[in-house]
Amino acid sequence: MKRLLLVSLMFMTGCSLLVRNPEVAVKDVSLVALDGAGATLEIGIDVTNPNPYQISLQGYNYALQIKSLPLASGAVRQTMVFASDKTTNVRIPVKISYADLLEILASRPDLDRIPYQLNAGLDLDLPVGAMTLPIDAAGTFAVPQKYRPASLLMQFSDFLGKVRR
Repeated sequence: MKRLLLVSLMFMTGCSLLVRNPEVAVKDVSLVALDGAGATLEIGIDVTNPNPYQISLQGYNYALQIKSLPLASGAVRQTMVFASDKTTNVRIPVKISYADLLEILASRPDLDRIPYQLNAGLDLDLPVGAMTLPIDAAGTFAVPQKYRPASLLMQFSDFLGKVRR
């Protein structure tokens, strides 16, 4: 019985040594939509699975700061498969209220270089068990021209001009 336990322990330890952590890179953060509730940012993450077998995403959590202001956080249960020896792009949508947007705009940021800090975790199902892969990234993103305040005011002005006719 002790031999079986020892062999099993050695086998499990050996298998865990064969598991390599996926590699994660934040590729972009972009403003993709404005609607009645606020704005939607998308965080693009590339996940590279270096293992000879697939890995399953079970969900993720995130906390996003912009200009050092805690802006959004959440957790989502979403399944996705990361194929073996491949890179998969994951898009994380983040909703931002207009009140938070106004707070950011009040500080008069450079709309071409708005700083962000992302702390997130990918919940993965591996052959040796579950793990959370941490993501800590900082960078900048640009607000697309069509979502900049001057452009939105111009669109609104054009709309009002058409209504008055």
